[in-house]
Amino acid sequence: MVLLSACAAYPTREALPFAVLPPFSSAGERAPPDQWWTSFQADGLNERIDLALSGNFTLEAAWQRLAEAEASVATEAAARRPTLDGTGEAALEDGSDIDGQSRVGLGLQASYEVDLWGRVRKAVEAERLRADATALDYRAAAISLSAEVAIAWLQLTEARLQLTLINSQIETNETVLEVLELRFAVGQSGAADVLRQRQLVEATREQAVTVLNRIDVLEHRLAVLEGRPPQESLTAGDAAELPSLGVMPDVGLPADVLMRRPDVQSVFLRMEAADRDVASAVRDQYPRIDLLATVSTVAENPGGLFDAWLGSIGAQLVAPLYDGGRREAEIDRRVAVRRRLVARYGQAVLDALAEVEDALANERRQAERLDRLRTRLDLAERTYAQLRTQYLNGATDFIDVLTALEDQQRIERDLLVARRDRLLFRVALHRAIAGGFETPRETAEGGIRSTDGGETSAGSDQPVTQ
Repeated sequence: MVLLSACAAYPTREALPFAVLPPFSSAGERAPPDQWWTSFQADGLNERIDLALSGNFTLEAAWQRLAEAEASVATEAAARRPTLDGTGEAALEDGSDIDGQSRVGLGLQASYEVDLWGRVRKAVEAERLRADATALDYRAAAISLSAEVAIAWLQLTEARLQLTLINSQIETNETVLEVLELRFAVGQSGAADVLRQRQLVEATREQAVTVLNRIDVLEHRLAVLEGRPPQESLTAGDAAELPSLGVMPDVGLPADVLMRRPDVQSVFLRMEAADRDVASAVRDQYPRIDLLATVSTVAENPGGLFDAWLGSIGAQLVAPLYDGGRREAEIDRRVAVRRRLVARYGQAVLDALAEVEDALANERRQAERLDRLRTRLDLAERTYAQLRTQYLNGATDFIDVLTALEDQQRIERDLLVARRDRLLFRVALHRAIAGGFETPRETAEGGIRSTDGGETSAGSDQPVTQ
C-alpha cells in the first residue's frame, strides 16, 4: 500500500494571479447600501425592482439551480455513509430426478468504504464549494436583474420627459409657423420661409412618433423583467422627473470590490472545487478498504423463515494495479479544468476592475459633457433670440433663424439624454461594486439553505486574492 500510494504524486497547484492590485483612480464619499438602488431616492424605481425580484422567471431559474446544487451535495455526501440493502428470494425446483422443493429467503446486506485517504471527503468538499458558488450565482443574477430594471426604468422616464419636451417644441414651432403665415399673407415673408418652417414642424412630430415607439418597447421590457406579459401596462412607478444622482459611493480598494462581488467569488469557489476534484482523483489511485456485512435466513416455507440465521462480516482490500491509464488521464483532465478556472478567475478579476474604472471614468467625463451642453444651450437660446429679432427687423434671412431654432431644440433633447446617461453610468458603478442582498425568495424561504448544515458561505467574504 505504501509503494502504491507513493507513486501518486499530487500535481503542483498554480498561484493565483494579481496578488497586488493598484488602487482605483478615484473614490467616493459614502459606503453604498446593500440595496444600492435606494440611493436614488425614487419610490417608483424601488417598487419596480421589488416586483422584478419577486416575479422574474430568470431569477426563479437561478434559485432552482441552487436547489439542484444542494441535492448534488447530498448525493455526493451519501458516499460517506454505509449502504444497507434488503434482499428477498423465492424459488421452486422441480425435475425428473428430484422431488419438488421450494425455498424462500430474506436478508440484509451492508457495505461501507473506509475513506482512508480522504477521496470521498474531497469529492464532497468539491460539491459543497460548487453549491456555494451556485448560491453566489443567484446573488449575481439578482444584482444584474436590479440593474436591468433600473436601466429600463431610467430610459422610460427619460423617454416620457423627452415626449413632453418634444410636444412643447411642436407648440413653439407651430406658433412660429402661424407668425410666418401671417407675414406671408401681408407680403413680409417668402413662401420658402413658410415651407421650411412646416418641414421643421413635421420633423418634430416625427421625433414624437419615434419617442412613442421607445416608450412602448421600454414598457414591454419592464413588464417582462417583472414576470408579466408585455401587453399588461403598469402605470405604478412612473416618475415626473429623473431622480437625483446622490453622493458618489465609496468604491473602496480593489480587494474590497473582489470580496464583495458574487460573480468573482463564484469563479473563485469553482476554482477551489476543481482543486478538490484533483485531490479526489489522485486519491483514487490509492488502495481502499471496503467493509461488508450480511445477515440472511433461508427456509423451505415461510413458516420456518426465521428459524435459522446466517451472518457474515468481512473486509476487502482493493488496490488498483493496471487500468490502461484511465486514472492518470482523469487526473490530467481535472488538472486542466483547474488551470482553466484559474485563468477564468484572472479574467474575472480584470473584468471586475475594468467595470469599476470604466464607470468612474464615464461618469466623470459625462459631468464635463453636461457642463458643456448647458453652456451650448445658453448660447443657442441667446443666438435664436437675437436672430429672430434681426429677422423681424429685416436684417437677416429666415434660414439663419430656422437653423438657430433647430440647434436649440436639438441641444435641449441632447441635454435630457445626457442627464439620463449620467444616471446610467452611476447604475453601472453600483453594479460593478455591489455585494449580495437578500431577495424576497430568500426572505420567504428563510434564506439560502446551507449545504453542510450551517450558514452558507454565499453571503460571507471569500479569500479571493492570494
